[in-house]
Amino acid sequence: MENPTLISLLQHTTRTGKRSKSSGSGSGSGGIFRMLKLLPMLTSGCKMVALLGRPRRPLLTDHATTGTLFGYRRGKVSLAIQEDPHRLPVFVIELPMNSSAFQREMASDTVRLSLESETTSRKKKVLEEFVWAVYCNGRKYGYSIRRKEMTDDEVYVMQSLRGVSMGAGVLPGLSAMDGELTYMRARFGRVAGSKDSEAFHMINLEGAENGQELSIFFLRLH
Repeated sequence: MENPTLISLLQHTTRTGKRSKSSGSGSGSGGIFRMLKLLPMLTSGCKMVALLGRPRRPLLTDHATTGTLFGYRRGKVSLAIQEDPHRLPVFVIELPMNSSAFQREMASDTVRLSLESETTSRKKKVLEEFVWAVYCNGRKYGYSIRRKEMTDDEVYVMQSLRGVSMGAGVLPGLSAMDGELTYMRARFGRVAGSKDSEAFHMINLEGAENGQELSIFFLRLH
């Protein structure tokens, strides 16, 4: 049975010119449809959920945050968070998960991506921390370090998707040997549980039935 949320998401995908390929054509179509089917199904997971508690207040009132998950088919998955898709990300990290492992996690009905930082200082904002333990569905995959500067591939993806507010598709790699880059971009509501925790919840399209949940949590431990 077709998923109406994913159909709506596909219909709202903005074309990005000659660089972007249709998600329904060519050899990349199978992979991107699998990602579309799996990505928007995030719920329940790690101990972070209990620690975050109930969000106290929204950080954004009149606009949403943009979140992008992308990566090469045989590479690792990166996460970029932007307050505006036309501006540089406020947070970029390469997750310690390759694309195939990430898609396997997304195959379950309930998935939650959680990032935890162990720090001795509270002077920084949560998203300004550098070292993160990464969990998906409660399983620890390892550690990642937030980018101080984006790689050429990450800059390329952000530039290619400047006109995209939400959607999914594939982009050609920077070289013929790189293959294709698969991406999924969505709008997220951003809330703070405390000064040591933030959460991002995907905003489902208006009118979509059986709306699914995609959530990304950040927690600073002491």
